[in-house]
Amino acid sequence: MNALGPRETSQGRHESPEERADRRWNDLLQEVRVIQTGVQILFGFLLTVVFTPRFATLGQTDQTIYVVTVLLGAATTGALIGTVTFHRLVTGHRLKPETVLWASRLSMVGIVLLLATVASALLLILRIAMDDSAVPWIVSGLVGWFILCWFALPTWVLRRSSARE
Repeated sequence: MNALGPRETSQGRHESPEERADRRWNDLLQEVRVIQTGVQILFGFLLTVVFTPRFATLGQTDQTIYVVTVLLGAATTGALIGTVTFHRLVTGHRLKPETVLWASRLSMVGIVLLLATVASALLLILRIAMDDSAVPWIVSGLVGWFILCWFALPTWVLRRSSARE
């Protein structure tokens, strides 16, 4: 056993394709669990808004933004749950590496849809709360922040790491 662990070297793990797929599937499942919780809370909240007295007083633009936000939330939920149903439908067919690849792609689609859902929800909420021309700028700034945190930083680290190898 070396300092890195019983089956690891400085070049990474020594695992079969099946072991790697199992590990990557478990990692993906944990990630989806974290994000799905937030999506469920957001989507559940969005579903109740239409039943409040305040909804009827919203202008057509805000009602349209609301409908778009709910549809984006539903699409996000579909993509994230799709990772699990994909696995369930192909389990037992010796397709674990392919399953992990496609489920990972579905989860990324879900994350992009979540970004759109959050942006749309922020736009609606801030338009009502502030009634200010600064709202699109605030929402754009937050979307930029999410893109930085969710996509740009990991991409930068990955490229930096790849350049060193």
